[in-house]
Amino acid sequence: MPVSVPTPDQVIELADEMGLDLTDADVESYIGIFEAQVNDYNIVDAMPDNLPAVKYSRAPGYQPKGEENKYNAWYVKTEVKGASSGKLKGRRVVLKDNIMLAGVPMMNGAATLEGYMPDIDATVTTRLLDAGATIVGKAHCESFCMSGGSHTNAKGAVHNPHKMGYMAGGSSSGSAALVASGEVDLAIGGDQGGSIRMPSSYCGIYGMKPTHGLVPYTGIMPIEVYVDHTGPMTNNVEDNALLLEVLAGKDEYDPRQYNVKTQPYTEALKGKQGLKGMKIAMVKEGFMQENAEEDVNTKVKAAASLLESLGAIVEEVSIPMHLVGPSLWMPIGIEGSAQTMMHGDGYGLSRSDLYVTSLMDFHRNWRTRANELSETLKIITMFGTYIRKYYGTRYYGKAMNQTRLLTAAYDQVLNKYDLLMMPTTAIKSQPIPAPDATREEVVQRAFEMLANTSPFDISHHPAMSIPCGMSEGLPVGLQLIGKHFDESTIYRAAHGFQEGVNWKEI
Repeated sequence: MPVSVPTPDQVIELADEMGLDLTDADVESYIGIFEAQVNDYNIVDAMPDNLPAVKYSRAPGYQPKGEENKYNAWYVKTEVKGASSGKLKGRRVVLKDNIMLAGVPMMNGAATLEGYMPDIDATVTTRLLDAGATIVGKAHCESFCMSGGSHTNAKGAVHNPHKMGYMAGGSSSGSAALVASGEVDLAIGGDQGGSIRMPSSYCGIYGMKPTHGLVPYTGIMPIEVYVDHTGPMTNNVEDNALLLEVLAGKDEYDPRQYNVKTQPYTEALKGKQGLKGMKIAMVKEGFMQENAEEDVNTKVKAAASLLESLGAIVEEVSIPMHLVGPSLWMPIGIEGSAQTMMHGDGYGLSRSDLYVTSLMDFHRNWRTRANELSETLKIITMFGTYIRKYYGTRYYGKAMNQTRLLTAAYDQVLNKYDLLMMPTTAIKSQPIPAPDATREEVVQRAFEMLANTSPFDISHHPAMSIPCGMSEGLPVGLQLIGKHFDESTIYRAAHGFQEGVNWKEI
């Protein structure tokens, strides 16, 4: 796509946007200077892109219909077989549909991206295949991952396998539904505000948001570099720990990674100690959300008592700043996503990432189809643009500065305890909004469950949702939060709970 020298009218238009006053002579002068810069751009344009090679054969697959896609959780079914041996040999894995699988369609839940075909495999995709996994397709996710519900995908809502007509949670909605229904063995999700943990809570599965940067995000469509996480979603703790062992570790491309520390996560499950002697802080503020459902709080507190019966020491603590965590997340999430994912054509600038230019070229066409964006994405992009235009970027910066205090508040308690605990979501799965639902209801259902999950996306602590009860036919999730890069302690506690109780009977 060669760059052309701007016309006089284009120079005048650019000057108006910048607030510059130009004479005709100025316009001619600028055009002359621009010619040399355009030449450099076209030298770059003529070069081949420098992208990693694709290792395993695959076919584009197909979009399943009817009973083959009962919960509307599948986007594409295919079969990509990995290495002949490895930790995941014979395991069937589905990818959230913001993760690149070369030669297989990816729409990230959005009509404006439908038809895009990635030309690389994400780092996590390669690691799965190298470990012997078989990737069986792409799972529906929310439109550009901008919803904690499961109702914004351009191809329709994803249903909860426990109760049709109810939400599977988001944005990794299809991943959770396919694991919970037993249609796949393992799934990969993404988490910027809770999008692994919220659907795991709603669907009654195990979802780990690892420490920020532990699992490479390369080849996954970004939202905002500071909160981008990806991780495992499974039906048991053993599979979750095994999957994280395969996914975790350094990657040459990902600028999110620094001082990465991996552990043999499955080893944490082998000891006989279990929960004995483990100190867990039950965070009072995690039960104080305005929309908290009494049955959810009751089930999580019952789980705390069961943790004690299994040998843990559980004590209530107060972390007042937890209640402002979602407010701190908001400028980072809104302004970051508006500028990186939308105005930045999916990537933005100023970091040494692996830029998939085919995605950038395809995605930038959203500007001609903005009416087709989901209501959630319209809200995020419009408000983020408004803040930048009229207030600048100070609130993003101030929220980041305050996030250091939030992180320190969690760390202060974690210096005395092994883990924090609270409800994953203050509410259970809610009904899917009707097709004629108001914008207000659609947006409410997308963001009403973020309060206990989003703070740990900005503090970067590892956090896992584990199922801890049923109410009205729907699962309830318990969230365990650990020290940075100490996922093993979370797994030890989660495994002890899994082995010691039947969560469906709580």
